[in-house]
Amino acid sequence: MKRILPGLIMLVIAGMAMESKERNPMSSIYTGHLNLSVEDSINKALDYQIKNYPVSQYRDVYKNFMQDFYGPGHLLTDTAGSGRYLRKELEEGAPFDGPLYEPTGYKGNFMRVNLGLIADGTIPYDLFFRTFVESIQGIQPPEDSEWMRTWEKIDSVLTVRNLSFQNEEEDRKALSAQFAEGDYVVHHSQRYNDSVRFHYRIISTPLFHSRILPLIKKP
Repeated sequence: MKRILPGLIMLVIAGMAMESKERNPMSSIYTGHLNLSVEDSINKALDYQIKNYPVSQYRDVYKNFMQDFYGPGHLLTDTAGSGRYLRKELEEGAPFDGPLYEPTGYKGNFMRVNLGLIADGTIPYDLFFRTFVESIQGIQPPEDSEWMRTWEKIDSVLTVRNLSFQNEEEDRKALSAQFAEGDYVVHHSQRYNDSVRFHYRIISTPLFHSRILPLIKKP
């Protein structure tokens, strides 16, 4: 996956935040600041998650940063099945709360895009799903050792800040067992799913900016 310049991604996200607030005052987008260190960027991402998703458990924090590096690839082993599941989710008509879109992790390599944009007709289904599928093309997941070093850095920031989460010990044990098996993809906690009604799919930031955002901006 092509690396996005940090300054550029922060400018793009800042611009998107203004558009989102015009459309939905309840939306909240982490805009960040230019030229942040890695540690400061991690802290900004943590601040955003804690403020907007206070029910997050340790595994939900992990998932946010994991998605930033792995994207939606783990959801697309079966493209046809992914399409059926997306249509089913839309047909169920669940409340599509949350922001219209928000960046993943601290790099903002991907955007979580609210399925409500399909449900209300803002984004055509075919365009959304095609863009979702194309978002995995060219992705090069990090080497296991590289990702573990990255997560250890993020985890150390949690420790320095003395952040704790409900069921943290249980989540840590479960994640450690997964890591030992070479499995780094996790699901949200049940507590998060029961409380947060943000139904989304992950789309690469460049594709989001070129295909999806112009339709959201459209009067």
